[in-house]
Amino acid sequence: MAERPTKAFDADNHYYEAEDAFIRHVDPAMRSRCMRWADIDGKKRLLVGGKVNRFIPNPTFDPCSRPGALIDYFRGRTSITDLHTAFGELEPISPAYRDPAARVRLMDEQGLTAAFLFPTLGVGMEGALSHDRPAILAAFRAFNRWLLDDWTFNFQDRLYAAPYLTLADVDWAVDELEFVLDAGARIINMRPGPIADPTGNRSFGHPSHDPFWARVNEAGITVAFHAGDAGYGFMLEKWGVNPEFQAFRLPALFQLLTMSPISDTVASFIADGVFDRFPNIRIVTIENGSEWVRPLFQKLKKVWQMRRPMFSEDPRETFRRHVWVAPFYEDDLSELVSLIGIDHIIFGSDFPHAEGLPDPLSYVEDLTAAGLDQDAVDKVMYENAAQLATPRTAT
Repeated sequence: MAERPTKAFDADNHYYEAEDAFIRHVDPAMRSRCMRWADIDGKKRLLVGGKVNRFIPNPTFDPCSRPGALIDYFRGRTSITDLHTAFGELEPISPAYRDPAARVRLMDEQGLTAAFLFPTLGVGMEGALSHDRPAILAAFRAFNRWLLDDWTFNFQDRLYAAPYLTLADVDWAVDELEFVLDAGARIINMRPGPIADPTGNRSFGHPSHDPFWARVNEAGITVAFHAGDAGYGFMLEKWGVNPEFQAFRLPALFQLLTMSPISDTVASFIADGVFDRFPNIRIVTIENGSEWVRPLFQKLKKVWQMRRPMFSEDPRETFRRHVWVAPFYEDDLSELVSLIGIDHIIFGSDFPHAEGLPDPLSYVEDLTAAGLDQDAVDKVMYENAAQLATPRTAT
């Protein structure tokens, strides 16, 4: 059994957004098209684009679930028949979920040196506004300024909150990237899945996006793709299932269909030659698990054999050089090591979510169960993610 590390970098921590996260800085003229609160049948509801949004059951986050309340479900030890019962007794929101100083004190208790911080509500909002590009831009411009107010993008070199960027408008994305870089961002977050465009969706490697990727390449900042509403509801609709994305209320068919927005996102970077044009880009996949990696590697192997002139090298090697993966604790970690190597695997607890680890450093137990030695554990638990928090000079 490997020892708990003296330094640990959690690549998947979360805050619970303040109720005015999307409202405080939004252009007043855009409020009705972005986010608002409404009292409906005596309950406080979030309206997004004028419609009740159900991505998060209680977007006020008070009360909230206990960290790790669903851990037995996600480890396959139990089934859920009633969602409310599965969550158990809710508790008042902790100051550590909304205040960086309180969070650092909690991290000291947990043994965490540093962490990347991602939205809870925010990762489900781009899809809800995909029909209204100006609203997407106004909402996330406001969101990033709220995030800077409440958390900063780099709190004491320990908490690195990821501003949210979208390529729905490339000029906006470049300007917003400059803003977050000037404000000290070390990582940015984007939605896996095609870029919504009323004139026709685009892949990440579309030539019109090159000005943005050129600036990312120059800055050396890490790009994270955190799971959320990826806009793949159209696939459920084709199978006769309600396509509305609701966390924890996904039908079983959603899990069984062969749809993987993160796999398709990484594939678009490789197939469209983004890494060839911008070799300093690093992307990290967060809360997407790792079960998608082997099927993608099988496809990359086949396409390399069939269409070799289209690639500058074996695309699996491109993946191994440019992509980092945070596997779920229940994933096959030894298989992932065999596919991409230990240097590109990072640990994420998903704290304080119900599906995450209540004790982040207990992830060590899963690493040792997979046969990793102490040196490998230290890389996954700290070294690999710490490198991603440092901008890399373009050569």
